[in-house]
Amino acid sequence: MLEALNITKKFAGVTALNAVNLRLMPGKVTAIIGENGAGKSTLMKILSGVYPDYEGKIVYKGQEVHFANPREAQHGGIAIIHQELNLIPDLSIFENIYLGRELTDQWGFVDRKAMRSNTQQLLERLKLNVSPNSLINELKVGQQQVVEIAKALLTDADVLIMDEPTSAISEQEVDVLFGIIEALRDEGKTIVYISHKLDELFKIADAYIVMRDGCVMESGEMGDVDHDGLINKMVGREIQLLGQAHRAVGEEVLLSVEGMSLQDTRIKQNLIVDHVSFQLRRGEILGLFGLMGAGRTELLETIVGMHHARRSGTVWMEERTLHLKSPQQAIREGIVLVPEDRKKNGLVLNLDIKTNVSLSRLSEVTELGFINRKKDLELARQYVDSLKIKCSSPMQQTKNLSGGNQQKVVLARCLVTKPRVLLLDEPTRGIDPHAKNEIYKLIVSLAEKGMSIVVVSSELPEILGLSDRVMVMCEGKLTATFQAHEANEDNVLRAAIPKTI
Repeated sequence: MLEALNITKKFAGVTALNAVNLRLMPGKVTAIIGENGAGKSTLMKILSGVYPDYEGKIVYKGQEVHFANPREAQHGGIAIIHQELNLIPDLSIFENIYLGRELTDQWGFVDRKAMRSNTQQLLERLKLNVSPNSLINELKVGQQQVVEIAKALLTDADVLIMDEPTSAISEQEVDVLFGIIEALRDEGKTIVYISHKLDELFKIADAYIVMRDGCVMESGEMGDVDHDGLINKMVGREIQLLGQAHRAVGEEVLLSVEGMSLQDTRIKQNLIVDHVSFQLRRGEILGLFGLMGAGRTELLETIVGMHHARRSGTVWMEERTLHLKSPQQAIREGIVLVPEDRKKNGLVLNLDIKTNVSLSRLSEVTELGFINRKKDLELARQYVDSLKIKCSSPMQQTKNLSGGNQQKVVLARCLVTKPRVLLLDEPTRGIDPHAKNEIYKLIVSLAEKGMSIVVVSSELPEILGLSDRVMVMCEGKLTATFQAHEANEDNVLRAAIPKTI
């Protein structure tokens, strides 16, 4: 169906792809795997017309093609679901889905009714229970991810490229998506599936292609390889994933949250966070698990002073009451949040790495009101080295980094403030197993030095493997708390799933 021949792509002198060759077959799901920075997303953007400037050839259905933009690729029958969301926040769901391909009535006017109706059918197919009229900026990241999937499904494409389509959606939504993928495969469509969740690949993929350092290393059938073998092929070496944490944590309480609540913006009687209370001990890693919409992100945002007009409850730090009305105040008090959406809330993508890192701590790199460029660069290099950020230099633009390396820059930007409490919202979303392991080790290292950490994750094995204690939320309420030795998939999921009436 689709063939890449000697594809090479360079960014500012850095070779992202080097003479890549691959073949994609009809009626098959092909997994493209590799570490962050391996070139997977860059290759997919070339195949789908995002990057028209490259060396080499693309052959589609036996004919050489060269797409100038994604619209040409879509018209040709190649659609992509991007890892990084490409939605317009101030437009509704149906307006985003039909943007650039609006339906018109017999008089040539935009047929909004038909677009709403079709969008409603798509959302029902994906089991997303929101109105087609909802604005994108009212949705959580996981819901926006489902809208991206709906956008791609609207095009009757012969090749569908999915770049981390499940990075922010719940297990139930993953099951729905897999059912749709199986139906598309039965229709003879070509599905390209990129994911760092290897268990998913064994469920859905027929074949795999391994990329490393901008090159295709090998390919084969999924049935001929196991989980550990796949990881070894990705990284070219053995890696040891972090196991169950059993660390000795003292009893000293650093942070206390009492009766934290957050009103819904639309229905004031509804509480997105509903009287949540917990304590965080010095040096503790507290895992926070819940399904999409449980209120995990909102709880962290409320703690750092966001939404203060709709908030009630109390935050204490070492028995001192904090009156936080902004994240800046929280940073001054030693509490910092690594946000769920790195592009929107964590980075200035058009600035370089060193500027992103020092933005949170300008006082450390300024003298007499001017930035000391030497100090600025040294500070960035320190975090580039310690977090193993893969880049040409600290002067590289952040937007040209892979998703996983962008996430490391967000971590650096937060760690440079030297926090005592670190709130991590989905810190490993879209990151490969090796990079995940590095971040796990960093989290444990910070905790062992006395930092108190809350980790929100949709990946239950991550929560179970990392946490000293696990807290579970469901529909805004705290439903259970387990010590590490008590927590398992069964009792955590039981507490996370809403009770049917």
